[in-house]
Amino acid sequence: MKKRIVLVPALLLASTLMAQKPYTLQGKISGLGDRYVYMSYSAGKKYRTDSVRSQGGSFTFKGTLKTPTKATLYVDKHVQYGSDQMATFFIEPGNLKLAGEFAHLKNAKLTGSATQKEQEILDASYRPVLEKLKPLSTLYDKKNNEYIALRRAKKTEEELASLKDSLTAIKDKMEPYYEEFEKIDYAFADAHPASYVTAYILRFRVGNMSIAEGEKYYAKMPASLQQSEDGKEIRAELDKLKMGSPGSVAHGFTKKDINAQTLSLSDFKGKYVLLDFWASWCVPCRAGNPHLKSLYALYKDKGLEIIGVSDDDRDEKAWKKAVDKDGIGIWKHVLRGLDMDRRMADKPNPEDISEYYGIHSLPTKILIDPNGVIIGRYGGGGENDEAMDKELAKIFN
Repeated sequence: MKKRIVLVPALLLASTLMAQKPYTLQGKISGLGDRYVYMSYSAGKKYRTDSVRSQGGSFTFKGTLKTPTKATLYVDKHVQYGSDQMATFFIEPGNLKLAGEFAHLKNAKLTGSATQKEQEILDASYRPVLEKLKPLSTLYDKKNNEYIALRRAKKTEEELASLKDSLTAIKDKMEPYYEEFEKIDYAFADAHPASYVTAYILRFRVGNMSIAEGEKYYAKMPASLQQSEDGKEIRAELDKLKMGSPGSVAHGFTKKDINAQTLSLSDFKGKYVLLDFWASWCVPCRAGNPHLKSLYALYKDKGLEIIGVSDDDRDEKAWKKAVDKDGIGIWKHVLRGLDMDRRMADKPNPEDISEYYGIHSLPTKILIDPNGVIIGRYGGGGENDEAMDKELAKIFN
């Protein structure tokens, strides 16, 4: 009798593996007493919050999960993320135990989760960098609280200017440490391609990768991880990034410009167009405007047009003020078209230009040739401004 070999498609296998499975989390937190405890975590496309009442510091959460997912546990609904009074960890199907002290809930230890063990490997890699960063973080928090207090007191922009400059200077000093975190994340992803921790990391990192680098990491993931919620988000981001990367046809759009005139990208066919994604509140964007002005002066008569796409949909006054103050009204300007209500409701945002170009960090610039094909990306997921300068010089000189 011949045996038949049944081949199970990878996606079908992945969906089978991701059926809902039960989990139980038993907590014992000294000093917690009798009070409600809350746990929030991703449940598919939505975020879920469960609550139970502790008895003498003991409590139990029960539910079902498709895959490991990051969760936060707290007792105060208004607690700030990262606070000592909030614990974060990866829960997964099975029997889990959480132990710690209420005074330092952040340090509570979760056992029974293989994914959390992997997260702890990553956390250990972060610690030396966090120690070096701590003095700057403390100073930044102090200055930022001062800034918030002055804003609430209705101080003018001129009165806030020196404090804003101080915050910018501190952030500049912090940047090398954030670059170290990025290297640590990539090293972890290289070593653990099948980890849900890797999927969680890449979900937030992929928007700043080149399309080739992002596809490389995605291809290393097993099918089950690709079909997880984080995996699907990564795939969606890669597809958007591809739309805004060299070789793709630029997405056409029609908007009312800053002067209430109709502007279409197709109006500029036959010219090189630089889309500048920026915002009035983006310090690096504003700092780069003098350089953009010099490029425009050099190349506008040779066939270069710039269209500023601003992230100021909810504050048109600030947008117009920044354009006027920086003297960049010499080129075209539109708003990106973000409908925040639709985004919060997880609905499509068809009028949002940034979605079609995979924009996740500002500033990012997209260079489009006279035929409407993208030939350069500078910023998030692309090259730097030096590469942009060289490309423009090669085209026009």
